[in-house]
Amino acid sequence: MRLPISGMIVAALIVLVQPAAAQSTPDLKQLIDDIVAANRILYRQGVVDGFGHVSARHPGRPDRFLLSAAKAPGRVGAEDIMEFDLDGNALDQRGRPIYSERFIHSEVYKARPDVHAVIHSHSPTVIPFSVTQVPLRPISNTAAFLAPDVPVFEMRKAAGMTNNLVTSSARGKALAEVLGDRPVALLRGHGNVVVAPDVRRAVARAIYTEVNARMLLQAVSLGGPITFIDPEETRLIETNRDTQTTGHGVDRIWQMWVEETLPGKSEPAR
Repeated sequence: MRLPISGMIVAALIVLVQPAAAQSTPDLKQLIDDIVAANRILYRQGVVDGFGHVSARHPGRPDRFLLSAAKAPGRVGAEDIMEFDLDGNALDQRGRPIYSERFIHSEVYKARPDVHAVIHSHSPTVIPFSVTQVPLRPISNTAAFLAPDVPVFEMRKAAGMTNNLVTSSARGKALAEVLGDRPVALLRGHGNVVVAPDVRRAVARAIYTEVNARMLLQAVSLGGPITFIDPEETRLIETNRDTQTTGHGVDRIWQMWVEETLPGKSEPAR
């Protein structure tokens, strides 16, 4: 039996307002699985500890994003994933706590239509490059996306003396402006924000940003001039689908990280 027009409209509206967990499209389920895996992988790799968060733009609603309830990343599960609008409002909170720095995500998504995943971490080796005059630049192929260098967000310029946390839309917007069209920005004395076209690539970028920072710290300690990855080399690396942070390379290392972090779970090759 066919529904009358009014019934069809009501049914369509119900689908549109359903929260993330209530929609059962395969793409959404896979995305939620990826967000959960990303949190756990980043914890296992030492990029996040009890703090830090991962989000993804909603695959069917670009004006919304998915983010966990406020929880230590190593403990995040599918039941913790919530849906937010681009003003940072939780649409299906149901009494769950929410991250105070969710505005990092909401404002980046507003400013960058190309971004579909955002990670904020307190990546430990990265922080020294946010408080010194030594810029974070790529010396390894796996971090070529950092070329030519990484901008630093100074909260004092945006909001004066604060607790150094991005707890409002205004602070998030100021951070997004410093990020510009780059994949990574540092937050002085705080951590970094990493963005990408998808969750898996964002995780790879976050991990290799930390790895590159460790390598660069070692290179600086050796003394003498340092040969950095050139922007033209970056272009050639990033257009090769077999490199570690793009295309097939990401799928390969993602599968390894998932199997290491979530025993018994495997990812099909793409």
